[in-house]
Amino acid sequence: MGSYAKVRDGVVTRVIVANEDFINQYIDNEVGKWVQTSYNTRGGVHYDQAGKPSADQSKAFRKNYAGLGYQYDKERDAFIPPQPYPSWTLNEQTCFWEAPVAMPTDGKMYSWDEDAQNWVEAVAA
Repeated sequence: MGSYAKVRDGVVTRVIVANEDFINQYIDNEVGKWVQTSYNTRGGVHYDQAGKPSADQSKAFRKNYAGLGYQYDKERDAFIPPQPYPSWTLNEQTCFWEAPVAMPTDGKMYSWDEDAQNWVEAVAA
């Protein structure tokens, strides 16, 4: 069994868990293409069941687990999430978007303020 993303015009429209034979024999004739994705791969790193980088990094592929609305970039052979803000840039190694300013690591909750181009501490309601 594996996870597969349905890619149409470069955009993930569906993600399923299926046997490769099922993909090849029954649903591969739909419009678009099925591309295998790894549930345990994030930022180009494969993680084991305990959430630690696995010893076998050959299992890491396509940079990130596919999600609805993600782009599939054939040149990078990577699934890339939607860009959250116009000011954020793509990290070519991880294929994640990064803010122009690093988020503080003081244990508080923050949200990105695109107008201020900075992190703003979240206020409890």
